[in-house]
Amino acid sequence: MARTKFTNFDNMSLQGIDEDAELIPLMTPEDEEEINKENLPEVLPILPLRNTVLFPGVVIPITAGRDASIKLINEANNDSKVIGVVSQKDEKVENPGVKDINKTGVVARILRVLKMPDGNTTVIIQGKKRFKVAEVISEKPYLKAKITEVAEARPAKDNEEFAAIIESIKDLSLEIIKNSPNIPSEASFAIQNIESPSFLINFVSSNMNLSVEEKQKLLETNDLKDRALATLKYMNMEFHKLELKNDIQSKVQSDMNQQQREYYLHQQMKTIQEELGGVSHEGEVEEMRERAKKKKWGENIQKHFEKELAKMQRMNPQVAEYSIQRNYLDLFLELPWDEFSKDKFDLKRARRILDRDHYGLDDVKKRIIEYLAVLKIRNDMKSPILCLYGPPGVGKTSLGKSVAEALGREYVRVSLGGLRDEAEIRGHRKTYVGAMPGRIIQSLRKAGTSNPVFVLDEIDKLSVGHSGDPSSALLEVLDPEQNNEFHDNFLEMPFDLSKVMFIATANSLNTIQPALRDRMEIINVTGYTIEEKVEIAKQHLLPKQLEEHGLTKEHLKVGKKQLEKIVEGYTRESGVRGLEKQIAKTVRYAAKHIAMDEEYNKKLKDEDILDILGSPKMERDKYENNDVAGVVTGLAWTQVGGDILFIESIVSKGKGNLNITGNLGKVMKESATIAMEYIKANSEDIGVDPEIFEKYNVHIHVPEGATPKDGPSAGITMLTSLVSLFTQRKVKKSIAMTGEITLRGKVLPVGGIKEKILAAKRAHIKEIILCEENRRDIKEIKEEYLKGMTFHFVKEMREVIDLAILKEKVENPKTL
Repeated sequence: MARTKFTNFDNMSLQGIDEDAELIPLMTPEDEEEINKENLPEVLPILPLRNTVLFPGVVIPITAGRDASIKLINEANNDSKVIGVVSQKDEKVENPGVKDINKTGVVARILRVLKMPDGNTTVIIQGKKRFKVAEVISEKPYLKAKITEVAEARPAKDNEEFAAIIESIKDLSLEIIKNSPNIPSEASFAIQNIESPSFLINFVSSNMNLSVEEKQKLLETNDLKDRALATLKYMNMEFHKLELKNDIQSKVQSDMNQQQREYYLHQQMKTIQEELGGVSHEGEVEEMRERAKKKKWGENIQKHFEKELAKMQRMNPQVAEYSIQRNYLDLFLELPWDEFSKDKFDLKRARRILDRDHYGLDDVKKRIIEYLAVLKIRNDMKSPILCLYGPPGVGKTSLGKSVAEALGREYVRVSLGGLRDEAEIRGHRKTYVGAMPGRIIQSLRKAGTSNPVFVLDEIDKLSVGHSGDPSSALLEVLDPEQNNEFHDNFLEMPFDLSKVMFIATANSLNTIQPALRDRMEIINVTGYTIEEKVEIAKQHLLPKQLEEHGLTKEHLKVGKKQLEKIVEGYTRESGVRGLEKQIAKTVRYAAKHIAMDEEYNKKLKDEDILDILGSPKMERDKYENNDVAGVVTGLAWTQVGGDILFIESIVSKGKGNLNITGNLGKVMKESATIAMEYIKANSEDIGVDPEIFEKYNVHIHVPEGATPKDGPSAGITMLTSLVSLFTQRKVKKSIAMTGEITLRGKVLPVGGIKEKILAAKRAHIKEIILCEENRRDIKEIKEEYLKGMTFHFVKEMREVIDLAILKEKVENPKTL
């Protein structure tokens, strides 16, 4: 029986095995007949191979590195030594399952298991019979499956055509070995000594330079004659490639200087590319020229492109500048020059989409519908630059996606938070290494249209760095009079952005550059009332969290009363992000009980809310009804929405000094000084003894000193607090106020009224004092949200004192 040494077939390393190791026998017809008589077991462990295919009769070494594979080999080696071997569909899959392996494989016998120096296990296996996976019965710790034998259709022994094919395979194999410098000459002895036709086909198929998919296709071919013809076809292709390679090498075998050598390499690569169906340098140029004919660009852009293409045509493909030039021209061809998506002008449908995705936000929806209406009438209009401004969590960013769906446009989003490089907007000049276009052009390239809905997220959080001011670079982008010719440094040609609908989002307008703010239409997205939050939680947040946790509405039901309890007791924000987190906790409570097969209330009650979320955490935001004189409730606006604050005043014996604490800004300190001077000037009318100001020190404090506070809104609140203190008369229950004061006692309007009213509503305040000019702000709030609240509109500070301070004094008044 002929024998051959181990060979390094199919790029599988056998490092660590001595060349004089035991020889592996080649299969004879007698061996093959004996294997055919063997019966296959019903169940086999399945070993998946990453990058090769085992054929019947062939001996190959396999390096096992996966834990499951090593365990399978060790257990099989100690048992029957018989395993099933299949190839993976994708070699990148680390832990292949049923869907990741091919169904047809080969039963193999383990010949030897070797422990390698690098810690891996190398196993030498020999293929026996083909099988098909009938049913996988387990996947842990490794695959096990029921198998069925795959019969092989063999031609008759006297079939002359089949015999001729086998002879051709053998002769062609010897020719390939002879002409290939990479295959050892010993391989020809192995080919000559193979007697079995089927083993010859399998042996050659196993060692050909084919992909795993092609080898698997050969293995699955049941007719031996068809498999032989397919093998011969692949061998002919391999032989022709080998001849071509040798021919190219023979043409350039001479003494060459460096320039000749570079030319040879270029010609060789070009010839190989053309023979394999690739694209040569000239082919790339022609392909780009054909693509350019389909673009909808102007004559000046066409001329510029032709000029740059001619420049690339003259370049040597081996130089570094060639790839830069090619990327530049690819950008030209991929940008959507004058390519627009068709707008959908169904205004009722657009309204339904906006109402479906967002509860409330009537002003924003109204503006979008107005834009659509004008666009429908004119059918040609510059897109507006909208800036949605409001506290976090009110749906500014997600609104952009709904607008894109309503318009039928592509959706693009760029986060500008922390951006400090101007080149991120305008791009780099293409002469620099690693040059790229700016984010605006890159996003339009991905969108594929020139009129997407483009969301510029967190525009108020742009930074200024040593690389320039990106907010200044945005001035051209967001100017409707300039952005029809936006200049990107990399592109070097103007691009029309006038049809892009830009939607910027911001939490604060103070940090936005004034010139940039002037170019945008500011839409104030205010916070939500308790009623709105309950509806949002019911319609959006609860169904979303149930879906994300794998539950349905049958597993958990939260009533409006319980949702309102969560909103009031566990959130203090203007948006709904914190509310969503609390709802997620309640959903996880149900998920835990379902997973542990425990009983729980599917319809939550108040006591369940307390068990899940703990004691209410926001009780401090409730109105504190204090019987002490000098304590007044004010209304404030912060970046996260409206809030209430308490102003406290107290006197102590001294020389008339005024102290102000509570981490207050310059404006609030001025308000306190103005209030004090007004009382001194009008002490007799108010009923305050003027001697008090010389005998007592006054201290004004705003609690929560760790939180910075500033603004004119607390003017009337401070004055009311001081009057209450000096007269020792109580302030009305459940009343709050906001407004600026002057030395003459005038009450001036302030901003953020809606947010302040919502904060008062959350704190269960019943009466609110405002400036007369703030009456128009109240009209913008829906009446149902103001139910149970009384508003007093004043012009003079005397009116505030009469409305807020009671006639009777506190129970134990101080003698001042």
